[in-house]
Amino acid sequence: MSHPIYPAPLVLLDLETTGAKPAVDRITEIGLLQLDTDGGIERWSSLVNPEQPIPLFIQQLTGIDDAMVRDAPRFAAVASELLAKLQGRIFVAHNARFDYTFLRNEFQRLGLPFRAKVLCTVQLSRKLYPDEFKHSLDALITRHGLQYNGERHRALTDAELVQQFLSAAVAELGAARVQQAIDELIRPPALPPQLDESQVDDLPDTAGVYLFYGANDVPLYVGAASNLRRRILQHFGKKATDGQAAQLAAALQRIDWIETSGELGASLREQRLLRELKPRFNPGARQKADQTQVVWSLTLNPAQPEAPLQPQLITLGELRSPHGELFGPFRGAREAQNILNRIAKGQGLCRQLLGLEKPRKGNEVSPCSALSTGDCRGGCVGREPVSLHNARLLAALAKHKVTPWPYGGPILLAEGPSWAPVWQVLDQWVYLGEVSSQDQLDELLAAPYPAYDLDMAKQIRALLRKPLALTVYQPGMQLPLAE
Repeated sequence: MSHPIYPAPLVLLDLETTGAKPAVDRITEIGLLQLDTDGGIERWSSLVNPEQPIPLFIQQLTGIDDAMVRDAPRFAAVASELLAKLQGRIFVAHNARFDYTFLRNEFQRLGLPFRAKVLCTVQLSRKLYPDEFKHSLDALITRHGLQYNGERHRALTDAELVQQFLSAAVAELGAARVQQAIDELIRPPALPPQLDESQVDDLPDTAGVYLFYGANDVPLYVGAASNLRRRILQHFGKKATDGQAAQLAAALQRIDWIETSGELGASLREQRLLRELKPRFNPGARQKADQTQVVWSLTLNPAQPEAPLQPQLITLGELRSPHGELFGPFRGAREAQNILNRIAKGQGLCRQLLGLEKPRKGNEVSPCSALSTGDCRGGCVGREPVSLHNARLLAALAKHKVTPWPYGGPILLAEGPSWAPVWQVLDQWVYLGEVSSQDQLDELLAAPYPAYDLDMAKQIRALLRKPLALTVYQPGMQLPLAE
């Protein structure tokens, strides 16, 4: 008797792996069910030697340890047999892009091409049961009363649970509705004609930053997303036929992306790339990047309290690690100069002491040009103590003061699963980058800081207003260990 799930051959697959990153982690077990249109079902599974240690958390989750896979075949030994079982079938898995990307990477290492139509049963559950909040495999087990005899989080057991879910959905909603939903999910995306489908075939359902490039690899657009695949494909929907969206789609030649462990890392990386690449189609990105933002810098020297404070103008592009008192930022040197001139006149500050006017040649004590008009209280000729002049300058500049970094050093924000965390590293309102090991952290902190960026500083300031669990790094401190 033919199965009613879908009128095409299916392969229901699940993988166990050493971790969550397809580029560096490896497969430890493969389990699959081949569902043919005539009702035939074939099961196949194999442990796989990942050629790298299995983390303790993964061992506890799957029950697969290093000893179990030591004598198992490597992926290369089962690749040909596995590829034959996958070819010509719709690839079905729970969180399918995870399994599909892992397999694509493994086949690519061997020079074997593999592409398939992909059906994610997480997405199918969401489409068929939109009123349900949870769609994990554990949630499906509870909701549909799925049964299993093997060990949970083993590949063949989980593949069989996916089959049970498909059968339960057909029983509850009817084959026509399930097949219609599958048709919609596996339908090829509408792409600009100059793009090959292979360019989006590997797009992951994870957080990250994506980059659109035009001819000669000119940056066109940078975006952040909690789901890269969904967000990128949205660019080619109905809105892509109008205005700037249509221009972007027509100019697009290549898509690239950077996966992150969460939305935090994606948004921080996006802000940095906007500044670096100045993409043509990001609203305001080029204009913001071309503005010369400046600040007034005052360095206080406790050993010389009688030395006049003279603001120094610094462009944000020159500012690496902010120190001293900073005031601004201002949109260019002219705006900064005008504001300081207004402060000097309004507060009766001496233009000579501020460094805005030089003393008469050969005369270190001479009246400034504002003294005769009553716009200077006489700091230039000794009528006002320099310490009082300095205090009044600081008070007048106070409303322009750049908020000082509130921590005693760099901070680490953990993101990702507890068993494979990454840390976003920030210091002095600058995003330094993402690390996952002590060596990476040491190297990052030893490198020159990126230039201070106004938009990034605003984003970090807004971020730190939220209740976050963070670690303040102290010299010699070891990176917190994964659980």
